Amino acid sequence: MIYLKLFLTFFKIGLFNFGGGYAMISFIQNEVVFKHAWLTTSEFTDVVAVSQVTPGPVGINLATYTGYTAAGDAWGSAVATFAVCLPSFLLMLLASRYFLKYQHARPVESVFAGLRPAVVGLIAAAALVLCNAENFVDYKSVLLFAASFLAVWKLKAGPIAVIACAGVLGLVLY
Repeated sequence: MIYLKLFLTFFKIGLFNFGGGYAMISFIQNEVVFKHAWLTTSEFTDVVAVSQVTPGPVGINLATYTGYTAAGDAWGSAVATFAVCLPSFLLMLLASRYFLKYQHARPVESVFAGLRPAVVGLIAAAALVLCNAENFVDYKSVLLFAASFLAVWKLKAGPIAVIACAGVLGLVLY
């Protein structure tokens, strides 16, 4: 039964999310933390952090970890990962067949004009969902957040460098 729940949940996540892994973080959190309780909020935040330094898209990494945690075995990982990828695969098959032919058609351009700001909104929502009391425990955590944000925004630092520095600072500060 858990495999079916994993499949249906991650298929839905893969089908109804646009904009990549960051845009699906808040949707994944709602499903796996609040609806199904497969992960706690702090576990979810940790998995998002680990997903940043491991190869592959964050949404797929979250599905893989959640599937393993929920089912307790690698089959859970395989089911969740397959399910989150399947809608994109099917949609890309359809899109590749028709997109090149119709990409400059007014209705297609209009759809993408509407999707772009919505995707930015989904990414912003994912960031706001993670801004909670569990992640900001004291002034040091707020300073780490601000330093990380500024390093990426102003200095164009890569995520691996920022996460490595934050890990070292966490070791020193805490």
